[in-house]
This record gives sequence, structure tokens and C-alpha cells, in this order.
Amino acid sequence: MTRYVVVGAGAVGVTLAAQLRAAGREVVLIGRPRQAELIAAGRVQYVTPEGSEALDVPVAAGPEEVGLDRHDVLVLATKTADADAALAAWAARPVGDGRHRAGEVLPVVTLQNGLDAERSALRRFATVIGSALWIPTTYVDEHEVVSPAGPAVGVFWLGTYPDGPATRAVRRLADDLRAARFEVQVVDDLTRWKAAKLVASSTFVLDALYAPGPDRDRAVALVRAESTAVLAAAGYAIADVESENTTALDRFQLHGIAGHERPGSSTWQSLARGRTPETDHLNGELVLLARLAGRRAPVNAALQARAQRAAAEGTAPGALGADDLAAVLATATVLVDAAGLQAELDGSQPPTLLDVRWALGDPDGEKHHLDAHLPGAVYVDLDTELAAPGTVADGRHPLPAIEDLQAAARRWGVRNGWPVVVYDDNAGQSAARAWWLLRWAGLTDVRILDGGLRAWTAAGGAVESGASTPEPGEVVLTAGHLPVLDADEAAAWPDNGVLVDARAAERYRGEVEPVDAQAGHVPGAISLPTAENVDPLGTFLSAAALRSRFAAAGIGGDGGPERVGVYCGSGVTAAHEVAALQIAGIDAALYAGSWSQWSGDPARPVATGPDPS
Repeated sequence: MTRYVVVGAGAVGVTLAAQLRAAGREVVLIGRPRQAELIAAGRVQYVTPEGSEALDVPVAAGPEEVGLDRHDVLVLATKTADADAALAAWAARPVGDGRHRAGEVLPVVTLQNGLDAERSALRRFATVIGSALWIPTTYVDEHEVVSPAGPAVGVFWLGTYPDGPATRAVRRLADDLRAARFEVQVVDDLTRWKAAKLVASSTFVLDALYAPGPDRDRAVALVRAESTAVLAAAGYAIADVESENTTALDRFQLHGIAGHERPGSSTWQSLARGRTPETDHLNGELVLLARLAGRRAPVNAALQARAQRAAAEGTAPGALGADDLAAVLATATVLVDAAGLQAELDGSQPPTLLDVRWALGDPDGEKHHLDAHLPGAVYVDLDTELAAPGTVADGRHPLPAIEDLQAAARRWGVRNGWPVVVYDDNAGQSAARAWWLLRWAGLTDVRILDGGLRAWTAAGGAVESGASTPEPGEVVLTAGHLPVLDADEAAAWPDNGVLVDARAAERYRGEVEPVDAQAGHVPGAISLPTAENVDPLGTFLSAAALRSRFAAAGIGGDGGPERVGVYCGSGVTAAHEVAALQIAGIDAALYAGSWSQWSGDPARPVATGPDPS
């Protein structure tokens, strides 16, 4: 009869061992000495929707306490970080009369998240069975394991590794798991299912660090999108669990157990127990895959770093707030400081640098660039490369045709999957136009140098003169990846959201109008001048300060509107406002035609004074 040697007495290992034992299968559970002592003494309760009883499973404290024979199946239920050491220890154990080692003759079943454990197992074991699984057990209190699902306790997708048809060993395991009240689907493309689970698991860090809410939900979407893109770039296909699953998921239901509410994911539980979370093998796995594919995974990397810091500081799970999350995401999606940029320029993926110096009334941006710019930076002309020719009907800086923007980006040396950093000498107000436009065109790894050229030189960064001639890039751009408003949508926007005027307050009030046809503002718009998003040195305010600024204006925070639109004079500084909102964790649409388009249409109403209407 098969005996399952379950290595690792965490939440998953205990659940598996308990259920197999209840189904009449022979099991031995391998735990740390303290765990083994408590389980052997009957001092660990196994709690299910049906009730609670002492965990009754044979237990050992290590491989030296277990004699192996040819009927054993090793089940690796450790954390991914501990998997390699456990595989090495068990692969070397003698089997039966000692003529063979476990790695030669016994199958090993891997239960880890991520994509690393199966590869490690195959180094030492001839037969590897991999899995993707859902087992929602909680094991935080050392005296209690809570398994809340039923009637199916969990779900397995099983397959051979490397991918291939199911073997007899896989089918036997599937039958035993079904007898133990698990839903099981045997697959011949296990890696696709592992990839799908990794996308889901990459969000566990958010559950572990942050309380539930709309800010965390927004971050979940960002992480999932980046994780999916990284896996695709690395050559991994991803199973569509919703359409390809054949298990009876309606049997897998979470039940509330009084006094035993489920607190969070496995990463949450690791943090609660003071153990190193598995983030390095989830988000870190995606960071690794991205780097191997010649790209970055900035959101996953930022969250990985935040989890490492939280573990080192003993942060309680779920203790971090929305301001902290906004600051973490800002470093991944909007900003880079001078020190961070210097480190990236010295690394293996130096970003493409774009100098976007431009200011209303200053036609000498290119001359300023030729006098002094960041090493290797390419000058970008806002008027001709980041905009189509202006007209009365479309405004002073209409969006360029996507094919024109793509041709320009290739001239600048922009490459697919390669990071881009934009800067100026105007507190980011013109660089933000390039940031927004490239993201609108489909690039996700674009950031603004916070503080621009001034911050760079203040930090000791070198500059050079003359023109830069980059190798042409091959980037492919597509339009429409960020929301855009037209004039009619801007007119209706205040009825169901907030329309922000990012110009100077005196222009909003209609006291002055240096450029456009009429003075005033779009009826219903509120005034939030872009200049107030930055400090006197031209660096963006902190995420917390920006969140407070926007909350005071009724944007974001509890009960704030979900719909935010922004305009300015011609769609340039409005992009800066969109960036500031993004730093604060708020998505916004850009009215690209802005006031130059609106005021040029005599049929459009105009409001003046300090009030929106």
C-alpha cells in the first residue's frame, strides 16, 4: 500500500496528511521538532466545518526518523524557500535495502507556489509530479489548524514535470486525493496551470501588508496585469482556470467557523508567525523572469522590497495603510529619484532617457539640451513630437497620430520592454506629457525623474553637452491605454464626477488669459493648480500629502468620486496633474484638447470667478 511521506507540517502539509489519513491512506507527517512534539502529544486541533478534534497523524521530526521503502511517495509541502534543502536531504535517503536512494526510485510531489520547486526537484528526483492547488487552511496558532472548505477541502491540478501525459503515479495520486475529499484535475500541461496560480499568488503580498479597500483592489489589478505580461514575455502560456477547469468548484466552498475566521493568505500567515514570507518566490519569481527576458517588473519588485522591509521590521500583517501603498506604487509606475536612476544607469537595463525641456514662451528647449543634459539623453520636442499641429478646432497640442508617435519613439531609441525615464527642468510639467503619452500608447515602464535636471545635478549626477544619437528602437505602440475625454465628455463629466482645471488659479478665475481665445473655465470644473503638486525644489509632494490635497478637494478618500477628469491649457500640465493623482493612487482621464480647444468654440459655455459654476 502506498504511504505518503508529507514533508512539511505547515497549513497545506497538515491538511493533506489529515485528509489522507481520514481516507484510510497510510501517512507520516514530517515537521520541525516542536511541531512533531505537539502533534505526537495530541496538542494540535484540526478544525473543520464539521467540528474539531485532535490531529491524529503519525509524525516524525526529520528524515533520519523515517525508513523509506519502494511504496513511499514523498510529498514536498515546505515553503518554497525551504524546498531545495529538503529535496537534497530526502533525495539522498536510502530506500529499502539501501541499494537505491530516494531520488532514484521514489516519486516526489511538489506543492509549492511559483515555478521553481519542480525544476529543483528534477535535479534530484527522476520522477516529479507537480501541482497547482487551492487549500485555504490557516495555521497561525501552533495548537490549531483550521481548514474551512467543504465539502471539497481543496482543489488540485496535477501533472508530470516536465509537461507530458499523466503517468500511473499521477493517476494513483489523483485517486487518493479524491478519496481524501479534494477536487482533482489531471492535466498534461502543468506549467500553464502553475503560471495561472503564480499570477494569483503574486497578489498575496497585498493581502499580507495592506487592509482591504479600493486602494488595495487597484493594486491587485496592477500586479495581475504586470505578472501576466511578464509571463507572456518569458514564454509562458497561462491556463484560463475559468474556462478550462473541469473540477466541481461548487463543492469547494469556504465556510465561516465561529471563532476561527480566516485571516489571510499563506503570505499573511507567514508574516503573522514571524517567518520570512514567500514573496521572494512569488513576486521575486516574476522579477527574475522579467530580468531573464530583458525587461523589468517594477510593481512586483517594489512590493517584494516592501515585504522584505516589513518582515525585517516585524510589521504586523495588514497593518500598512493606503498612503504607504500609494508611495510604493508611485516608485514603480510614476517616479524615480536621482539616486535610483543613477543605480539603474549603472545596471544591466539602463533606461532610455528623454529630455523634454519645454515651457510656454520659451522656444529654446533644444538649445538648453545641447548646453547640458543627462548622459545619453535624447531631446524630445514637445510641440512637434508629442503633439500634432495645433488648430482652433483641436487645441494647441492635440494628441499625435499613433504612427507618428511610434516613428518618433523609435528615433529616440525606445525599445519594446525597455524602461524609459523622462525629465525636464520645469518641475516635471513638460516631462509628464511624455510620461502620459507613452503610457497612453501602451508602454508601462515609463517614469518621471523627480525634480528633473536640478535634482540630478544636486545629487552629483554628471551632464554632457552636444547631441545624442541613439541606436534606433523597434518599439510598437498602440493607442488608447489611458482614458481620454473629448469636449462633450468634459462638459458632462462634472455631473457624475470631478473635472479638474490644472492651470494657475488666476486663469481659472478668468482674470488673465495669456494664450487662449477666452478667459475662464469649463463650467463645473474645480481649480487645482499643477504648481501645488510639487515642493519649492520641483519634486513631487509625498503620496500622503497629495492624497490629503486631493481629499480636501473631494477627490479620493472615503466616499470620494471614482470618476476624475483633468484639463489645462493644452493638455500638457494636465498630464502632470494626472501623474500627481496617480501617485496618490487615483486614476484620472485627460481632456486632451483642454481649454485651448474649449475656448476656441464659441458654442461652449464659459464660467468665471472662483466657483465651479
